[in-house]
Amino acid sequence: MPPNPVPPADAGRALSRFVGHARRMLDPSTPEAVRRRLEPRLLALLPVVRALGLFELFAVRDRALAVMLRDELAALEQRHARGLARAG
Repeated sequence: MPPNPVPPADAGRALSRFVGHARRMLDPSTPEAVRRRLEPRLLALLPVVRALGLFELFAVRDRALAVMLRDELAALEQRHARGLARAG
């Protein structure tokens, strides 16, 4: 997937929100209802943090979170490929 042009200020906010959401999701004291609300917010930020190259520099150490992010990134790739196929 080609990187999305992201203005620097937006990129910084997106990265900060992504890390904050991930930390809260991994905190054992975070209630399950809050985790469920954070998950779609975290996943919505994936295109931006990927375009920033976050996953080229850092690895997610929590296995469950890493699998969720990997699966969502794969789904984004598939949607992007289908969109290109339709446009072509």
